[in-house]
Amino acid sequence: MHPTKRAQQTKTETTIMQNDQLRTGAQVLVEALAIQGVDLIFCVPGESYLAVLDVLYDRQKTIRLVVCRHEAAAANMAEAHGKLTERPGICFVTRGPGATHASTGLHTAFQDSTPMILFIGQVKRNHRHREAFQELDYARTFGFGLSKWTAEIEDPRRIPELVGRAFHVAQSGRAGPVVLALPEDILLEKCAVEDVGPRELAQPAPEPQKVAALGKLLARTRRPLLLLGGSGWTQDARRDVREFAEDFQLPTAASFRRQDLFDNRHDLYIGNLGFGVNPALAQRVRDCDLLLAVGSRLGEAATGGYTLVDVPQPQQILVHVHPGAEELGSVYRATLPIHSGMPAFAAALRQLQPPRKVCWADWTRSARDEYLSHLRPPANSARLDLGQIVAGLNDRLPRDTIICNGAGNYTGWIHRFYQYPSLRTQLAPTSGAMGYGVPAAIAAKLIHPHRAVIAFAGDGCFLMSCQELATAVRYQLAIIFLVINNGSFGTIRMHQERRYPDRVYGSNLTNPDFVALARAFGLSAERVERTQEFWSIFERAQQTAGPMLIELVTDPEYITPETTVSARVCG
Repeated sequence: MHPTKRAQQTKTETTIMQNDQLRTGAQVLVEALAIQGVDLIFCVPGESYLAVLDVLYDRQKTIRLVVCRHEAAAANMAEAHGKLTERPGICFVTRGPGATHASTGLHTAFQDSTPMILFIGQVKRNHRHREAFQELDYARTFGFGLSKWTAEIEDPRRIPELVGRAFHVAQSGRAGPVVLALPEDILLEKCAVEDVGPRELAQPAPEPQKVAALGKLLARTRRPLLLLGGSGWTQDARRDVREFAEDFQLPTAASFRRQDLFDNRHDLYIGNLGFGVNPALAQRVRDCDLLLAVGSRLGEAATGGYTLVDVPQPQQILVHVHPGAEELGSVYRATLPIHSGMPAFAAALRQLQPPRKVCWADWTRSARDEYLSHLRPPANSARLDLGQIVAGLNDRLPRDTIICNGAGNYTGWIHRFYQYPSLRTQLAPTSGAMGYGVPAAIAAKLIHPHRAVIAFAGDGCFLMSCQELATAVRYQLAIIFLVINNGSFGTIRMHQERRYPDRVYGSNLTNPDFVALARAFGLSAERVERTQEFWSIFERAQQTAGPMLIELVTDPEYITPETTVSARVCG
């Protein structure tokens, strides 16, 4: 062959080989997600990331794409996934309105310390900074208070690097959400780049001298209280903390909506700190001489609006354990701050030797008695007694049932009368986000198809995400949706009655026929107006192959488990 022709052929073969090695940004991105172990993605499809959807078409056997009906719900599903798995939940939305809708889920992930990654389609790179169609600067929009880190990928060759960093940031220290914006053109651009494997997470561990110092403080205490909260817990960490509590006979409470961190049926469990707290438990926190707060940020809900623990200098000896160094000392000056992840700290606790005789046994026993007394629903004359229903569910449901709820006064009955037995059986937003329960239940059932999943929602809460009933039907998810209908935004009504009696305005609701609405989506549905009617209908729901909705019509007079509107004393 002529040398010139041979050179041309060699050049052509080299070009073909190089082209075989080139991948689009979308292909590189999906491979990076697969390497990180992603097998479930929640989304509302958008034209700005069509190239990703096209690649996912060929990955249907290994990566499941769950198509939602609103971006807020998709983000909440990803957040719930992060809560249940302690791995980042993945959500894809389109630019502009899609991204801002999803910000609700970001806020929950941020306040709840949940690992999550939101991928947002973005305008093309050469359209940036012109206020192009649906353009937003996401670093400015989500950069403070909504994410741990926000970045825009401007070169497809950096996709493996930045995706790996996103997973690392989302899970390290105090976990939380990360946002990555994807300009549409980088998803189409071809490049040659090597894939990057998962990063090894570096989690803080307690210093041995600080664990020893904790032991000395415990030896001098007379009224200790253990408070559990936050994220990053494992089954082993939960077991280690339980055994530590047993060894030292410590009365143990949970932070707001973290009740599943300790078996509520255990003799050492004394209740949860949050809105509608048991007054006796609140007084216990004030009276304790040592508060061991493990994982909790000690936020507003857990501290009764920063009144149970004085800011910045607590009256109690405060031992504050948290995986985020920035949280230690940010609000409270702890006697002993300990920077540690939950598994490492829980394991270190096993090194402490309990006293030969616990001198606070009466303190612990009486705290438990106060909890059990508060657990009994008070008698009332309501036709439908929500307290009796929740207490009955507590006795009947399998111990691995996942209970989901959003925000509203109806949650006071759940948190008070349901006893969470095991880790990751409670999905509830510490951010106080309405509309969370329905999408959280969908995520839970997708992850754990063989476990019972119950979604509670108030009438106001439900209508913020009821479109996701279509998602439950599409994926044939046997979830039981319990809609508590009292015809009002109950929390707002409560505060109005307390602060502005006889001037109720803006908190009453006109609702649709929830049963007809659910049936229109394809669900089975029933309405319950009396307590005794509930159980036969609930049993049918448990036997139903698909999702079912039960509307519980409650009297708006009963605004909390303890208080009526007429009393105008809502606590």
